[in-house]
Amino acid sequence: MVTVERFRGTARTWTRLEYERLIECGFFRADEPIELIRGLLIASEPQGSLHAVAVGLASEALRSALGSGWVVREEKPIALDGDSEPEPDLAVVPGTHRDYATAHPTRPVLVVEVAETSLAWDRGDKGSLYARAGIEDYWILNLLDRVLEVYRNPVPDPSAQHGWRYASIETFAPPATMSPLAVPGASIPVAALLP
Repeated sequence: MVTVERFRGTARTWTRLEYERLIECGFFRADEPIELIRGLLIASEPQGSLHAVAVGLASEALRSALGSGWVVREEKPIALDGDSEPEPDLAVVPGTHRDYATAHPTRPVLVVEVAETSLAWDRGDKGSLYARAGIEDYWILNLLDRVLEVYRNPVPDPSAQHGWRYASIETFAPPATMSPLAVPGASIPVAALLP
């Protein structure tokens, strides 16, 4: 992943509204994996087959465990603030799909990233971004170590990438189960999330 620090000069940052206007005008191709992170347009890395399977398995496990009243969005935008519109692998939001017909969700109850080559990015930049936005429940499905990393309790931290981090980090391996904070009665086997 190329970082802005490698370049000289000033980067032009974008607001979320400018970014959405670029999308509406067809500036980006439909298959371009672009996210807006703190005003910067970031190209996501291509997905391998293992990553794609893990997203599908995690999506199925969450839908099955959560039941009605929740939407599990796969690789869809969330409007975190005025300069960030990431597209996490999975985001769980209350309601129905129609509730988000005029605007992207702003506060998912759970965000899940599937990490293979992106593990450092998901732990650092993305984790700090989600903590800054007040996302209480952030999971990383770590395919390298075959574990689920659960991040909770966002707190300010000036040394973190975006000024916030998670105070609670726990790791779970099969045969452990995990429950989202928003639905504590939903028990999801870690093994069901892993390919």
